[in-house]
Amino acid sequence: MSETASKIELPPPFPDHTQLPESDGTFVKNFQEHPQSIILTDSLTPVLAELHPNGQYAIGQDCGIYWQETEPPEQGAEAPDWFYVPNVPPMLEGQIRRSYVIWRELVAPTVALEFASGSGEEERDRTPRSLNPEDSIRPGKFWVYEQIIRIPYYGIYEIKTGKLEFYTLVSGFYEQLEPNDRGHYPIAPLGVELGLWQGNYQNQNQLWLRWWDRDGNLLLTGWEQTELERLHVERERDRANTERDRADRAESELERERQKAARLAELLKAAGLDPDV
Repeated sequence: MSETASKIELPPPFPDHTQLPESDGTFVKNFQEHPQSIILTDSLTPVLAELHPNGQYAIGQDCGIYWQETEPPEQGAEAPDWFYVPNVPPMLEGQIRRSYVIWRELVAPTVALEFASGSGEEERDRTPRSLNPEDSIRPGKFWVYEQIIRIPYYGIYEIKTGKLEFYTLVSGFYEQLEPNDRGHYPIAPLGVELGLWQGNYQNQNQLWLRWWDRDGNLLLTGWEQTELERLHVERERDRANTERDRADRAESELERERQKAARLAELLKAAGLDPDV
């Protein structure tokens, strides 16, 4: 019996993030993608700090989400341009995450965003996974996010046209949302809204994906907050200078009136009159 048991071969364990490729070798498609990810992460950080005071969350930027073990491994992964996962450690066993492996952590991202350089056809691909194991057709990104990873909120931003589509899972399928009166898409779990903002960031004047709070206030990046505080300090300094100049002018006017009164008193005395009468 022991001899038979010793010959049983167990299947190898599923690989983790250290054993899977961290890149598929493709280039970033345009120069806006990198700063676009940064502006989203930077401005959302104070919100995430309140939601996760223990720091248990992860942000992925063009990182692979492995949902199926395949050969080659990259065929079983999708890499959203930006995504947020709640209640998971930002690092694993002291190591920087190289990818996000669904079968290891079992927590789906709450939000995934794609910055489409082209028409968005790839990001809207609903091709299902083939039931034939020998079929080489890869399932579409939209279908994987909806049916396998099951990401509650999915946004597609077409950079060329400035068009934003936003979806949410309803009864197991993505339903396209309509923007609110501000033109934003509320994301209830985060308490924020997603929309488009025209402005300058990292030396690029573009239409950017940005966050707003529930009241419609733009969530600022660290640099914007610093610049706002600097302008506030300058305004306060200018106000103080104006008040001081006003006080100096009032004091000067008062001194002139004193001098006038003194000269008048001297004239009255010279004419033999009492200045106090």
